[in-house]
Amino acid sequence: MRRLNCLVAILFAALLVGCNRENLIKKFTPPEDESNARNYVDLVRQRKFDQVEPHLDASIADANIGDTLAKIAAFFPAENPESIKVVGVNVSQGQELTTTSITLEYQFPSKWLLVNVVTQRKDDVSTILGLHVNTTPDSLENLYRFTLVGKSAVQYLILTLAVCSLLFSVYVLVMCIRTRALKRKWLWALFVLVGIGRLAINRTTGQCTFSLLSIRIPCAHAIADPYGPWTVAVYLPLGAILFLNHRWKMRLAGELIDPPTRGPI
Repeated sequence: MRRLNCLVAILFAALLVGCNRENLIKKFTPPEDESNARNYVDLVRQRKFDQVEPHLDASIADANIGDTLAKIAAFFPAENPESIKVVGVNVSQGQELTTTSITLEYQFPSKWLLVNVVTQRKDDVSTILGLHVNTTPDSLENLYRFTLVGKSAVQYLILTLAVCSLLFSVYVLVMCIRTRALKRKWLWALFVLVGIGRLAINRTTGQCTFSLLSIRIPCAHAIADPYGPWTVAVYLPLGAILFLNHRWKMRLAGELIDPPTRGPI
C-alpha cells in the first residue's frame, strides 16, 4: 500500500509540475522580434513617436496615428519598470511573410501593464501591425496561480473527481499488474489508464466545457499555458472499469489466480 501511495503522489505531482515558465516561453520567442518589440515600447514610453511611425505598417498608419500613440504612452507611468518579461508569444509563418505577436509584462512600482506588440516580417523588413496596452491588478503568475482558495463548489467537485479518477485508475493498474494468468497483460495495463468523455473547468473563470468524443491517457490532468489560467479535466476511467469487469469474469470462470498474501513479519 505504501508503494501504491508513493506512485499516486508521483503521478499527480507530474501533472501539476512543469518546466520553468520563463525558460519554456523563451524557447519559442524569436530573439530579434523580442528585441524589436521592447525597443518599440521604449520609444513609445519616451514619446519618441517620430522614431516609431516609420516602422508602422501601411495598414495602420493614418493621420491620427500620433494621437493614438499618445494615448498608448499615457498608460506608462514616469518611473522606470522594475521588471520586463515575455508572457506570451505566437508566431505565424506564411510563404512570403511571418507574423509575430509578443506580449510583454511590465512591472512598475505603481501598476502592472501588459503590452502586446504584433510585427510582420517580409523580405527581411519588419513593420508594426499592432500595439495594445492593458492594465492588470497583479502579475499574470499571481493572477493565474493554482490555488484552492476562493473557488466555487463546481470547481472543487471537478478537482475532486479528477483526483479520484486518477487514484482509481492507478489502483486498478496495480491490480492489473499483479493479476496472474492474465493474457496480453501489457495491453490491459495500457488500456486501464484510458479515459473518455472530457469534463473540464477553467480555474480562473469557472467556465465548464464538456466533450463526449474525447480520449486521453491518463484519465485526469491539470494543464496551463506558461502564463495562462489552469484547466482541470476529468475523464470517465472506462479502461479501469472494463478491466474490473474482465477480472470478475475470470474469477467466475476459475481462471483468476490471486498473488499470495504475505503473512505477519
